Amino acid sequence: MHAAATIIGDVTLGEHVSVWPGAVLRGDRDAIVIGAETNVQDGAVLHCDPGMPCRIGARVTIGHRAVVHGCTIEDGALIGIGAIVLNGAVVGAGSLVAAGAVVGEGEVIPPDSLVVGVSARVRRPLSDEQRTRVRGGFVTYVKLKELYRARG
Repeated sequence: MHAAATIIGDVTLGEHVSVWPGAVLRGDRDAIVIGAETNVQDGAVLHCDPGMPCRIGARVTIGHRAVVHGCTIEDGALIGIGAIVLNGAVVGAGSLVAAGAVVGEGEVIPPDSLVVGVSARVRRPLSDEQRTRVRGGFVTYVKLKELYRARG
């Protein structure tokens, strides 16, 4: 976790999770649980309401300035820069929520989907190239975390 990130309340981080500068994880109203090797990038906000915990799977990328609120993000998904995922939504494993997209309350996104727009809609299944990029995106941030840790 970067010194300029803020973690409050009931927050559980899995092994090799990285939380970058300016990110805010507020587990003050319910739990936030983040799986192994997930990265929460600069300026992202994770929060929840009572009865609406925030569950983030393993190897997830949460992009810069994304807002993830009281929802479930399954393993290997990528939440793009500035995207918003609201209470009760479920983003399926391996899905890509495009930059700036808004996934509304209670929406369920199938696995391996490309999701775009406001309000977000599934455009199509991911291409093989997109699937490879989404599933491998977390690796860069695991390596960066280790590099920065080694530098002190």
